[in-house]
Amino acid sequence: MKNKEELKKKLTPIQYHVTQENGTERAFQNEYWNNHEDGIYVDIVSGEPLFTSLDKFDSGCGWPSFAKPVKKLETKMDKSHFMIRTEVRSPEADSHLGHLFTDGPEELGGLRYCINSAAIRFIAVKDLEKEGYKEFIKLFKK
Repeated sequence: MKNKEELKKKLTPIQYHVTQENGTERAFQNEYWNNHEDGIYVDIVSGEPLFTSLDKFDSGCGWPSFAKPVKKLETKMDKSHFMIRTEVRSPEADSHLGHLFTDGPEELGGLRYCINSAAIRFIAVKDLEKEGYKEFIKLFKK
């Protein structure tokens, strides 16, 4: 894990605020809420794979929403903002990603991982091999 000063140099201010200070970006004004391209989403800090576009759906909330992660993510109770929610964090970098809700589509399992675009980086299928994520290509073969 990088120290805070290294991360401040690597990340944009909004990426740092979201991942390191448990922030939230604006709904409908973020990079991936309306992305429909095939690929994977990785942690902006560590590069660990988190979600695929195959599990992404339009929840109408203004942030990228996923039915499930590619591997188990860390969760913890979040009592901020006068609410009780389930926070989602990446296992390797401990980045704040967003929140988990139980109001997702039933046909997809009923979960909604509501994730900040600033916490993730999208890698298109065509770039998976060159970016070091070759093992995910098979998921997108039709």
